Amino acid sequence: MTPATTGAEPMAQAVTRLRGAGLRVTAQRMAVLMVVAESLGHLDADTVRERAQQVTGRLSLQATYNVLHALTDAGLVRCTQIAGHPARYETERHDNHHHFVCCRCGDIRDVACSVGAAPCMEPQLPEGYLTQEAAVTFWGLCPGCQATAPAS
Repeated sequence: MTPATTGAEPMAQAVTRLRGAGLRVTAQRMAVLMVVAESLGHLDADTVRERAQQVTGRLSLQATYNVLHALTDAGLVRCTQIAGHPARYETERHDNHHHFVCCRCGDIRDVACSVGAAPCMEPQLPEGYLTQEAAVTFWGLCPGCQATAPAS
């Protein structure tokens, strides 16, 4: 976590977002929300805990999961389940984006909605079903892994 992360502005933003979502403001919630908001990637719970501890001091993994669950339920954080990977967390932007996963290094990147507006896909379901979101994962090699891949 950078010194800017521990400043008053990110904390004030976290407080505003928590209150706006109707959540009680706690040090753990502020720290976890700040960590996820400041991240450029998709963090697993252990990484969130390690970074949040720099703000709160001691924070158990179970407390981290409890906070992440509350933030996800409140619509502030998005939890992404990718096969073969631990759950990942990112700021919820309500944009229904998808993900690309590098098969070699595990790097995860956001991919814009593939077809039109959310849910981006039209599933063939029996009448009466309402699709709200499509979770698509693209698998392949990132540019770095392509550069180091042996010729096939």
